[in-house]
Order: sequence, then C-alpha cells, then structure tokens
Amino acid sequence: MSKTLSAIRGMNDLLPEQTVVWRHFESVIRNLLDSHGYQEVRMPVVEKTELFKRSIGEVTDIVEKEMYTFEDRNGESLTLRPEGTAGCVRAALQHGLIHNQTQRLWYAGQMYRYERPQKGRYRQFHQVGVEAFGIADASLDAELILMTANLWKKLGLTPFVRLEINSLGDAEERKLYREKLIAYFEASLELLDEDSKRRLHSNPLRILDSKNPEMQVLIEAAPRLMDHLGEETKAHFEKVCKSLDAAGVEYQVNTRLVRGLDYYNRTVFEWVTDHLGAQGTVCGGGRYDGLVEQLGGKPTCGAGFAMGVERLVALLQDLELLTNLDDNPHAYLMRLGEQAEIHGLALANRLRDAVPGLRLLTDCQGGAFKKQFKRADKSGAQVALVVGEDEISSGQVQLKPLRTTQDQQALDETALIQQLKQLIA
Repeated sequence: MSKTLSAIRGMNDLLPEQTVVWRHFESVIRNLLDSHGYQEVRMPVVEKTELFKRSIGEVTDIVEKEMYTFEDRNGESLTLRPEGTAGCVRAALQHGLIHNQTQRLWYAGQMYRYERPQKGRYRQFHQVGVEAFGIADASLDAELILMTANLWKKLGLTPFVRLEINSLGDAEERKLYREKLIAYFEASLELLDEDSKRRLHSNPLRILDSKNPEMQVLIEAAPRLMDHLGEETKAHFEKVCKSLDAAGVEYQVNTRLVRGLDYYNRTVFEWVTDHLGAQGTVCGGGRYDGLVEQLGGKPTCGAGFAMGVERLVALLQDLELLTNLDDNPHAYLMRLGEQAEIHGLALANRLRDAVPGLRLLTDCQGGAFKKQFKRADKSGAQVALVVGEDEISSGQVQLKPLRTTQDQQALDETALIQQLKQLIA
C-alpha cells in the first residue's frame, strides 16, 4: 500500500470551517478598499530573483535566508515571491501604469519564505497589500494608516491592536545617520552578535531591529534617527501625526522602528498586538520614494502597506469575534420520485435566479424520504423544500422549517420565492 501524502511543512490547507472566516475578512477589506478608490491587480507568484535582491536588499534575512529560489530549465534564477511590493512595482512599470500619473492599487495572494513554522508564521502565507504611486504629500501616508484603522473598526479589532510609527528620513539624512550609527556600534563591537557584526557596514539600521535580548541596552542607547532629520522631513512626519490626531487615531512614536525591508524612507508604521505571542505584527508599511527608480523607472514616489491574513484570522478566532458566521445552505431541496428528480434541478436553478444570494443545496443521492430528511437536517439548512409526484401535479412545493416549530406549508413557485427572500433577508 502506498504511503499517504501530506502537505509540505509550513504550507497549510484551509478547510471549510476556516474559509468561512477568510471569506468574511476578504469581503470586508475588499469593500473598504473599493470605498477608498483602490483598484485590484494580480501578479505572478514567481518572479526573477534579481527583482527581490534589488528591492528588498541583499543584506536582509529575507534574501539571505528565507527565499525559495531555483533555476528553471533555461538556467534563469527564479524566486517564489516573499513579499508583494516589488512585484507590484514591476507590474506597474512594465505596463506603464505610473508614467506621469497617480495610481492606487491593491492585491492579495500567497507569499513564500523559508522559516521555522509556528503560529502566525508559515512558509506559505497570505497577504493583502496596498500600494499608491505618484503622491508625495504626507496626506497619503495618513490615509493609508486611517484605512487600516477603519478595517480594525469594522472587524472589531480596535481594542486589541496598537499603532507604532516612525520616520526613517530621506536618503541623505539616513546616509549621515548611518555613519554615526556605525561609529557608535564600532565602539562596542564586543557586544554585537554575529548577525549585527555582519550587518554593521552593509546595513547598520537593521541592527536596531534586532530581537537579541542581550543587545537591547546597547540598542536603546544608540543615536536616534529622529534627531538627525531635516526640517522638510520633520514637517512631513508632523503632518502625518496631526492627521492621525484629527481623526482620533492613537499611536506611539517608536524611534527604533525600521521595518525589515531596505526600500523604506520617511514614514513607516506597524500595527501590533499582544494576543498572538511572538508574532505580534499584523500590518506594516510606509513610504518608499526611491523604489521605482531603483527598479528601473523614472523617479516616482510611493507608499503602501501589507497585512498578514493568517495572523489576522487567528486573532479574530482567538478573540471569538466572528461567532455568528454561517455558510450553511439556506434551503435543502429533496426530490422524491423519478419525475421530481428530473424537474427538481430545473426548479433549483429558477429559485437561485429569482433569489440572489440564496444558498440552495440539492439532494442528489436520492433514497427514502426519511434518509433525505436526515441529510437535510445535517446540512444545517433553515428549511427543507420537498418536491414529489403530487407537488408536480399541483404545481406546489412543500416548505418545512428545520430549525423552528412553524408548520409546513404548500406554496406555489411565486409564493415560495417570496418566502425564500424573507428567509435570507
């Protein structure tokens, strides 16, 4: 007997009891993004490896340790996308979407990183990403943050997440700060772990993001980038803060927040929670004004965010915020007799056409009346619809409530349609 196959570690199946939550989340965020004028794009899950090396940065954990990279039959290096922004920028450039114009785009789909699987961190995971191009004003940064705040409100998550923001300055400001940071850490070289020593001259800002507890005192005493910002950058960040204040969104300025990708500048932000253990970041983003040019386009400002769907779904389930979700059928159609079996399918189609949103499950197993009723009850349907030889002759359908003590009714098709509309209202 052959061995039973299972999914790859860290790449999970989503079963019906889980997908009902996913579909609810996806519906809420799709409606939110539509209401803000953002349009959906869909990109391939496989891109040229060079795209991620140029955008994310070669001296990052993602590129160095986590990417699924392989050679195809032509010897070209390809990578399963570890994040969505780079692919979105590539698509926008390739199809001329951002040449002398603004765009507000969003996408959703699988991402891949080779990490040790744990709750909230998987090798195949899903993100919803939002990217906006061609808008330099701080109002865009604030809009992105306010959109996420609105999402938490709609999902009931507002009390369980908190916002941290920072400014990473412009390229020249970061260059000067980088020199001060290198000098600071070089003076305490013996206190750095191996990862930090390796990054000291290539990407010293990433040391600030270290989770090594033995380095936290050293990191806390490091020079602050916020103290090295120019007037224009400070004004940009202040406008973001004032916009959040005006909208009543609470936040904390975290001067150690740098994000894990090299392309960010100016505003960066994260939404974090204390209810998911170590994997507490549920959404993060910021401004990346140099990325389009870095990937071969003309200088174009940009900003965006991404959120981890697995983490948000886990949070919604752990907090029991979606206890009323139901994707059971509204009605279960039973057909008794050969003529009813033939005509019942046509009736089911007419009912679905006449009652948009109706979830109608048709019994296709047949058998005795009692067995069909058992299947109808097990389906979770609210009502059973019964069609037999007598109903075909009379032009009626029996409607039997399954979850209440109301009486069974014999209805013609017009009256049945009205009853079903009331049922799903």
